[in-house]
Amino acid sequence: QVQLVESGGGLVQAGGSLRLSCAASGSIFSIKAMGWYRQAPGKQRELVATITSGGSTNYADSVKGRFTISRDNAKNTVYLQMNSLKPEDTAVYYCKADVVATMTSPFFGSWGQGTQVTVSS
Repeated sequence: QVQLVESGGGLVQAGGSLRLSCAASGSIFSIKAMGWYRQAPGKQRELVATITSGGSTNYADSVKGRFTISRDNAKNTVYLQMNSLKPEDTAVYYCKADVVATMTSPFFGSWGQGTQVTVSS
């Protein structure tokens, strides 16, 4: 089994910054892509940013230039630095990891429990 534990959420004023972290542990041989998603009340979960094991990144248009995703492969940890936060960034943020459990197994997606980010105007 794999566990993803997020931290770093909270309440911040518009224009402020937060840094989210997500550490994966358990039966892990390797991790392919890692990413952050978010879900606001009444809305579907949406992609925020992803990063491959090689460091290639992809961002939603709404966060480009404000958010930065990074990862530490040795620690199986992914980060999301969020700057210039806006009230519309308010949501529960979830991390996701595409985990390979053994040398011969296919990868599977594993999700964290989510962390609340609230941006006040």
